[in-house]
Amino acid sequence: MLTLSRLPGKLGSKINTILLVFFLVALTMIVVTLYVGRQLEGGAAAINEAGAQRMRAYRIAYLLERAASARERAPWLAEAGEVVVAFNTELTLLAEGDPERPLFLPRTEEVRTAMTGLRRHWRERLLPLIGRTMVAADDAESRRHLDDMADAVRDFVPKINALVLMIEKTNARYTDLTWLIQNALVAFALIGTLFLTLLFRLVVIRPVETLKFGMDSMAAADFGVRVPVDSRDEIGELAAGFNRMADHLSDLYNTLEQRVSDKTHDIEVKNRELAGLYEIAAFLAKPAGVNTLAHGVLEKLRMLLAADSGAVRLTDGKARTLEIIASTGLTEEFLDAEAHLPVGTCLCGQAAQDGRPATHCLSRGDGLLPNCEQAGASTVAAIPIKSKNQVFGIFNLFFGQPRRLSGDEVQLLETVGQHLGVAIENQRLVVREKEMAVSEERNLLAQELHDSIAQSLAFLNIQAQMLDASLRDGALAAAREELDRMREGIQESYDNVRELLVHFRIRVEHADLDEAVASALEKFEGQTGLATSLERIGEMPPPDAVSVIQILHIVQEALSNVRKHAQATAVAVTMRGGDELTISVRDNGRGFDPATVAEKAGSHVGVGIMRERARRIGARFELESAAGRGTCVTLALPKDI
Repeated sequence: MLTLSRLPGKLGSKINTILLVFFLVALTMIVVTLYVGRQLEGGAAAINEAGAQRMRAYRIAYLLERAASARERAPWLAEAGEVVVAFNTELTLLAEGDPERPLFLPRTEEVRTAMTGLRRHWRERLLPLIGRTMVAADDAESRRHLDDMADAVRDFVPKINALVLMIEKTNARYTDLTWLIQNALVAFALIGTLFLTLLFRLVVIRPVETLKFGMDSMAAADFGVRVPVDSRDEIGELAAGFNRMADHLSDLYNTLEQRVSDKTHDIEVKNRELAGLYEIAAFLAKPAGVNTLAHGVLEKLRMLLAADSGAVRLTDGKARTLEIIASTGLTEEFLDAEAHLPVGTCLCGQAAQDGRPATHCLSRGDGLLPNCEQAGASTVAAIPIKSKNQVFGIFNLFFGQPRRLSGDEVQLLETVGQHLGVAIENQRLVVREKEMAVSEERNLLAQELHDSIAQSLAFLNIQAQMLDASLRDGALAAAREELDRMREGIQESYDNVRELLVHFRIRVEHADLDEAVASALEKFEGQTGLATSLERIGEMPPPDAVSVIQILHIVQEALSNVRKHAQATAVAVTMRGGDELTISVRDNGRGFDPATVAEKAGSHVGVGIMRERARRIGARFELESAAGRGTCVTLALPKDI
């Protein structure tokens, strides 16, 4: 098995340190090379300048020689003076150096001593001889000084040559050093490249190959492969992470069958719970009484959760108690003891008060739930039955063995409690709707009795009083007239009673509106002798049975008003289909002022009743009438009603 590098530190720190060392070494070599090159350049300039000084010394001797033999000495002496000034300036520059050119002497003791002797020879010997030669009075004196000067120049030139030789030797050493540094730099580059290649091979490439080998083995389902962790750098962290991943995958692989089995079991439990919930929801959707629904839900939950027994308790709004309405698997003693449980007491009462589920594992002898303990329960669950934040009661599940319900099971029970609450609420709404329907029908019956028979009876009562007064006064003719009126009133009351009986005998099963309206017109024509007609226009969507009943009541009420008040000779009914079903009842009677009817809508014989019935089925009611032009009652029922 390949191993990682044992170099200390992080991989980035290693690489950065090595590269920094290489950079510093290379930079040092480059700086030294530049320094040596500059020394060589300065030394070469010094050699050139020293050679120029040698030529200037010969030039001065030559110019002074010519001045001594020339008739005109001044030009030669002037030029010699310029050369002397230049010699002196350049000698000083050679001694002190010029960094800008660059020009400087090697900084050795030998060169420094030679330069000092050269400058002393110039100041103490050559320069005074030049001055005496230039101011000599005659040729003999001038010749004598020239001879001395020639000796001085011959002594001076070897000194310059010796200085140049020293500089050349120093430059030769610098040249050798430059060659050595350049070769060392080449060798350093080659060796450094080989070293870096080997280092990266050990530190990066080989560990990466090891990791790749591990990943290939892992891909081949060899979950037992591990890579060595030989360093604490990033590669070592990767190796450690790979080993942790391999451990985790190995654990997952080794426990895969168990995990699959557990998940399969969980899915089966979920499916069973969902199937049970669906079955309970379907059961609650069936029409049945509250007790039947509660008992059925208990049995299904008992089978689903393997409970030993259960009970459903609903709250009594007045006494604020929980009453058992359904149970399974419970003893009579328990049912008698728990028949009426105050809300807020015990586990069940607290759950009903708070609206939150509660479970409790009984400990023998703790005395918290004595009735449950006597019934043999070890675990009790109390689940609220509620809908729209209104709690209707709770249902219990009792387990003979200790059992802790999971969160999913509690959630399932809560859902069942909500479904049961909705079913109970719907049952109560149905009962209330029936009660309201009966109440409305009674109100309508009372209105019709009041507006028809009650008025007729009041009229008969008045006629009876008038008949009694006529008999006491002996006015037999008046008494006969009043008796005839009473007979007419009795007949009218009899007709009203028969009409009411016809109205309230209509059944919901009578859903064929055409046939029902035609039958009503036929009876009306037979009772009154008035001509009737029925016209059908367009497609007529069949309304529901409840709407048919209300439409027939409105049509019959309109016909009744025609018989009582219109003094008509013909009645026409028109039924028109389309976007809405429109039914019109028109007569050719005397008519009336609708404004007067609107002011008396609360007490009129038929109009108020017809408006109320139209409102009940969502229809539009219209009344058109004018004095001497008949009356038209129109009912418009939208298509989607």
